[in-house]
Amino acid sequence: MYVLKHGIKRNPEKRWALPDRIFFGYGACAILAGAFLEHPSLEGFYGERIIPGEGFSGNHIYATNGVIAFDYHGYSAREQLLEHHKRGWASRNPGWHCTIATVDFDLLDTVELNRRKMLGPDQYLHDPVPRARRFLRRIDHAEGAARALRTVTRSQPMLRVACTSDPT
Repeated sequence: MYVLKHGIKRNPEKRWALPDRIFFGYGACAILAGAFLEHPSLEGFYGERIIPGEGFSGNHIYATNGVIAFDYHGYSAREQLLEHHKRGWASRNPGWHCTIATVDFDLLDTVELNRRKMLGPDQYLHDPVPRARRFLRRIDHAEGAARALRTVTRSQPMLRVACTSDPT
């Protein structure tokens, strides 16, 4: 798990200068998921959010169809993405836990994102939506999804992740 140096997220120039994967993985994940869901390359995807327990960091938003997921890593088995995220945060924060919730708001709307303590598209140094769209165009979505689906079928039974699902 990559850890940003202190102060980068608060410095608009340094944040914008991060490589795409780090930029979208550490602060702009909602923008990437929102751009993905604007015109999904695959059917049946929706947004999901990892909400850390009270007092913990580790919020993350990704797109999923319930089996595979898409985020700054590309495509992966949803359960593997959740396990990777949990393991990374729990290794640095004993007792870390989370809730998984379906996203029920516009991921490209500043007001909605601010309500959830995330930056909206117009709060970055430059507009991150075109950057997210360029990032998405570089991906072979059919191949990435097929590869992720193959990992799901090989890893039966699926992993159990210690996050609870929000029924809403």
